[in-house]
Amino acid sequence: MNVLGVESSCDETGVALVDADTSGVPKLLAQALHSQIDMHQAYGGVVPELASRDHIRRVLPLTGHVLSESGRSLEDIDVVAYTRGPGLAGALLVGAGVACALAAALGKPVVGVHHLEGHLLSPFLAADPPEFPFVALLVSGGHTQLMRVDDVGSYELLGETIDDAAGEAFDKSAKMLGLGYPGGPALARLAEFGSGDAFELPRPLLHSGNLDFSFAGLKTAVRTQVLKFGTNVCEQDKAHLAASTQQAIVDVLVKKSLAALKQTGLKRLVVAGGVGANARLREQLNAACAKRGVKVHYPELALCTDNGAMIALAAAMRLQRGLAQPRQEYGFDVQPRWDLSTV
Repeated sequence: MNVLGVESSCDETGVALVDADTSGVPKLLAQALHSQIDMHQAYGGVVPELASRDHIRRVLPLTGHVLSESGRSLEDIDVVAYTRGPGLAGALLVGAGVACALAAALGKPVVGVHHLEGHLLSPFLAADPPEFPFVALLVSGGHTQLMRVDDVGSYELLGETIDDAAGEAFDKSAKMLGLGYPGGPALARLAEFGSGDAFELPRPLLHSGNLDFSFAGLKTAVRTQVLKFGTNVCEQDKAHLAASTQQAIVDVLVKKSLAALKQTGLKRLVVAGGVGANARLREQLNAACAKRGVKVHYPELALCTDNGAMIALAAAMRLQRGLAQPRQEYGFDVQPRWDLSTV
């Protein structure tokens, strides 16, 4: 079974093809990705209308590239999957429209996929895939969540952010420091030249006794410190503040993840989403989990960002378990807001 996946929820256009039989982890045959970073840099963030228009330009050429790389043809596609939500409504509609039109032209079924489920399952494409059950730390864009995952489609929300997500804290802090877009990677690069304990920044909800997150207070503290700098801030102070901001976010993510593992009694942690690529987070999670005999799994770095491979994979794993209902009715909708625990 060849499943073509289309991802267009925000500022990356991703297409991939996976091969899935009735058992085992689906195999990635080929993928292609176009990032809109260069286009959005001039605006300091994603412009939804520009994102949608660029998806329209990119998705079919990327599909052609994937088919060429995989040695497959359109006729070899058995199912077309697309990101149904959450994400930017206009961007989602592009991927959904193209996927449903392609499926209709081929007479093949189509499956809508939850974007976060794609991230959550993406480590199954790694060289050392996880096994169920596990705790998942989802840190993707505007989402920071801890989930108990017993199998595909069996998700229990343990905790989530009550305001800003970790990714938003990275991006907004970077913008206040005058760094480029995307802010998270830029802040992490600058943090390499600073000290994580140079500034005393808050760790909101660190001792709350629950598994929820909050990063709005941290963002406010960063802004307060930037205002104190004034216009004559030196680069070293900016590096120290970047490192201190990163350390505050990492401290919260690590402690809450360990608390989730203790609460569930599980010994396996999956970290997925764009923030999961952060080197400092990986370093501290690995060290903390090693002390507790916990195995940590990450997606390949290339699959931490939004991509079509995770969408094709999620659809394939659902189809293997009889959880997805592939349809050959080609009307479609999207869900810009969609709770993963309801999937």
